[in-house]
Amino acid sequence: MQITPVIPALQAVTERITERSRKTRETYLDLIDRRRPRKAARSTLTEGNLAHAAAACPAHDKASMLGGNWPNLGIVTAYNDMLSAHQPFERFPELIRVAAREVNATAQVAGGVPAMCDGVTQGQEGMEMSLFSRDVIAMATAVSLSHDAFDASLYLGVCDKIVPGLMIGALRFGWLPAVFVPAGPMPSGLPNPEKQKIRQQFAAGEVDRDALLKAEAESYHAPGTCTFYGTANTNQMLMELMGLHLPGSAFVNPNTPLRDALTTAAAQRALAITEMKGDYTPIGRVVDEKSIVNGLVGLMATGGSTNHALHIPAIARAAGIHVNYDDLSDIAKAVPLICRIYPNGPADVNHFHAAGGMALVTRQLLEAGLLHNDVTTIAGEGGLARYAEEPFLEAGAVTWREGPAQSGDENIIRKVTSPFAPDGGLRVLSGPLGRGVIKMSAVKPENRKVKAPARVFEDQIAVRNAFNAGELEKDVVIVVRFQGPRANGMPELHGLSPILGGLLDKGYKVAMITDGRMSGASGKFPAVIHLGPEALNGGPISKLRDGDIITLDPENGILDVEPSDFANREPLARNMDPGYGLGRELFAPMRAIAGDAESGGGVFGEMDGDFA
Repeated sequence: MQITPVIPALQAVTERITERSRKTRETYLDLIDRRRPRKAARSTLTEGNLAHAAAACPAHDKASMLGGNWPNLGIVTAYNDMLSAHQPFERFPELIRVAAREVNATAQVAGGVPAMCDGVTQGQEGMEMSLFSRDVIAMATAVSLSHDAFDASLYLGVCDKIVPGLMIGALRFGWLPAVFVPAGPMPSGLPNPEKQKIRQQFAAGEVDRDALLKAEAESYHAPGTCTFYGTANTNQMLMELMGLHLPGSAFVNPNTPLRDALTTAAAQRALAITEMKGDYTPIGRVVDEKSIVNGLVGLMATGGSTNHALHIPAIARAAGIHVNYDDLSDIAKAVPLICRIYPNGPADVNHFHAAGGMALVTRQLLEAGLLHNDVTTIAGEGGLARYAEEPFLEAGAVTWREGPAQSGDENIIRKVTSPFAPDGGLRVLSGPLGRGVIKMSAVKPENRKVKAPARVFEDQIAVRNAFNAGELEKDVVIVVRFQGPRANGMPELHGLSPILGGLLDKGYKVAMITDGRMSGASGKFPAVIHLGPEALNGGPISKLRDGDIITLDPENGILDVEPSDFANREPLARNMDPGYGLGRELFAPMRAIAGDAESGGGVFGEMDGDFA
């Protein structure tokens, strides 16, 4: 494989991020350098502290913890058996404990973090807690590691807010080596285009609820991650390209011999990179400006989830690095789209993996100068080129071989020189309505430009009611406001996708504008999302009225409103505060201090100015 130096456009973005972040990154690195371990972490505990920490361990592990100088591995797990993606983690702690003993070490479950499923809460009140669950997970990670008895850490998580939350928490313990351990995708079920078709038929009243439930159950049918390329699977791509997985481990199915062997290898690799074992590789040094850019490149090249326009800035900030929408936009312009995975095509992640998967994508991007190879990863020497390798089983253990040089299916993965699109499809739009993002990679070119009257709503239910009353059977721009972090926790509006997709299929020009989010799996119709300032803060979206003419032309950077003097109107107040019931009132303090979408929509950055 021929590795090409990174192209000037990406080098310029990297240098810009580095310069912007210089002060906060220095502060962060000073934090982790001051905490660099020189001996076993538990050696700093008192005898009483240590006795408590080892009290429930098996005899062999207890003796090692109390008397030996073996490293101790802390497991932070998002296991529950309601999330199909996380159900396989039930077996992982014992696999990890056995793996640790094999290399003269111990392992303990340090703590658990909450893990909610956006698939269950889509369109429901619980979705208003989804984004803030990321910050709760970060805090729960800190609580889990606060015993300060661990020499390295393993993170068991897959889905939407869970991996970003674990990352934020892990980076605040940046002196600890860290390995992220996926569970893998469920086997393929009902093809995604067929599922989408039945959803739209149900929204139009053409099929009954039994047909809809049958289709959904055939799509989500087994342990493992949902197979579309939404936020959960985009997380797994990021962990590979940021060097925090073992190479090629993202999309190996659960409960298979290779999956178990990769879990064993991940535990042993985490222990190998401790200070005590001599190859010290703390997560705070793995995640740097170059690895953040690599993650953003992967997001654009694969057509990943728009939710990462929120998550990557929040993750970066936890490491003292400041990323903004301009960085995302410039990287998107420089990086071609080389993958088509649903909703950007019919294939799912199992098809993607079979066509060459992450090894092929990494190879293609490195050869084209679209990734920084000179980064630190948990895989050791070789830089990011290690992630162009694939794992295989030999005599029950994992070994790595060079990955494929050619795509197994060019309808799924293409060469950089013959991409599906010349850029990553993410655009930043700035104008009279503020600043937001739009993902165009899954929107057909003929559907991208829309000029139509606005219909303005404050929640999803009102949109559905208007649709059911036949009021939306026309060219229309749906505006859904008061959906930002401070208004109601910025829930996803994916439940509106069948409605708008159905209107599009009838031949109408349709678009959406919101200060909220769409799902990472959305994309059939154009949607300007994460619009800021949000309506609750008096943003221009709060001044829109029914009938205002909105022009959306993302390829030319246009988002405009007629009449042009609409901004002189008084902003409308929200009709109601939805943040009560189902525990949402407990999140009121988080809503009150949440940052804007461009900074990640989280609560940490507003506490003391600079997170680091």
